[in-house]
Amino acid sequence: MTTCFALGEGCWCWRFGDAPDPELSNRVLAAYRELKKNPVNGVLDVVPAYTELAVHFDPLRVDAFEVRDEVEKRFTLQSSTEPTDQKLHRFQVRYEGADLVSVAESLQLSVEEVIQRHTAPVYTIAMIGFVPHFPYCLGLDPLLQVPRRASPRIKVPAGSVALAGVQTGIYPQESPGGWNVIGTTDPVGCQRLRPGDQIQFVATENAVCG
Repeated sequence: MTTCFALGEGCWCWRFGDAPDPELSNRVLAAYRELKKNPVNGVLDVVPAYTELAVHFDPLRVDAFEVRDEVEKRFTLQSSTEPTDQKLHRFQVRYEGADLVSVAESLQLSVEEVIQRHTAPVYTIAMIGFVPHFPYCLGLDPLLQVPRRASPRIKVPAGSVALAGVQTGIYPQESPGGWNVIGTTDPVGCQRLRPGDQIQFVATENAVCG
């Protein structure tokens, strides 16, 4: 059941569920795509998250409740077919991250198996945050799920490929972070990523984003 609540005077937020999973994320992304394809008058931005969708609008131009009603009409138009504008981005990764060995040991896997299991899936970008262009990706092998680091780093290098819980992602710029770094790639390609796109990681000795 979808619930709606206000985030200030210029934003409605719809909650589609309580915990992130691929099926729920697909529902959120389907609503996101429909609103991008058929915009609502006065809407400034549409921002998907794991379980929620925020719709920002100009309260000086449009009535808040009319925006809410028009957005919910779009939800009924969502298509169950595969998205036609979904892009696949391949990132070549040097698997030599600072936490790779400790991740393998904690999971009782070899380093080679961690790499194989990380490169096997095609991931879906559920949302973009916590800094610009950072992709939160779902589709991680359950055997690679590890908690965040007990002690976050003050500086995680740009291009770091990392794991935390059910998710994997890429740090597009140097920033603080608590995810487990298992590899590095060229972060420039992160600028082309959009919610709903897909990512595939390719093991290589020379990390060049493609």
